[in-house]
Amino acid sequence: MLTKEQIKIAADRLYEAEVNRKQIPALTLEHPEMDMADAYSVQKAWVDRKIEDGRKVIGYKIGLTSRAMQMSSNIDQPDYGVLLDDMLFEEGATLKASDFLDPRIEVELAFVLKKPLSGENVTVFDVIDATDYVIPSLELIAARCLRTDPETGYTRKVYDTISDNAANAGIVMGGRPVKPMDIDLRWAGCMLYLNGQIEETGLAGGVLGNPLKGITWVCKRFAPHGIGLEPGQVILSGSFTRPVPVKAGDTVHADFGPLGGVALNFE
Repeated sequence: MLTKEQIKIAADRLYEAEVNRKQIPALTLEHPEMDMADAYSVQKAWVDRKIEDGRKVIGYKIGLTSRAMQMSSNIDQPDYGVLLDDMLFEEGATLKASDFLDPRIEVELAFVLKKPLSGENVTVFDVIDATDYVIPSLELIAARCLRTDPETGYTRKVYDTISDNAANAGIVMGGRPVKPMDIDLRWAGCMLYLNGQIEETGLAGGVLGNPLKGITWVCKRFAPHGIGLEPGQVILSGSFTRPVPVKAGDTVHADFGPLGGVALNFE
């Protein structure tokens, strides 16, 4: 396991990478012994530093819950990251692509809670009961550490992604909110357009068979640490398409059919 000093240094490097907009090598290159506990400790140290800067936790994202995402990342298990208030952007906003490192867009369903939710035995029915509404969303992801090292060809590991706050960079919610029992969430679909052309399509059932299971997964993951989800928090259940790279001048539109659409622009 990494020492407290090594964890602090790693978190500081990720913090500075984001501030300076310059990617760093994967942490596992320097620390091949890093394990899951180390990775989440680095994530927590980085998030804590942001909270010290005045940021507030607004929820969590669950990543790598679909085969599409796992295959695109060469990773075979879900992860989670923390959503902070400065990551929330208005639907239709125009963002500077240069503010983000290797930015990409994912298609998700966001769950907004009305009741607390916690424990190892949380079921999909508990999630339904605790959810105020589900709403279409886009997640903007970024990579503070290099996905592939240009010099060695080394590909980052799941521990690098987790340390990097599960690649969190932004969330945009829009379209029509629905109660979780109003539709069969497995069949909520989306066509993702980039500059007017379809880049990806998918069904929310790609997320662990049902996006509700994404929420149960994070509850069970938090349970040993005494952490739970709180009313008002936003939980991204996981992408059901591969991440689509974006750059300055791009326009992204996610068409969720009867649930409406979500758009985002880059300059």
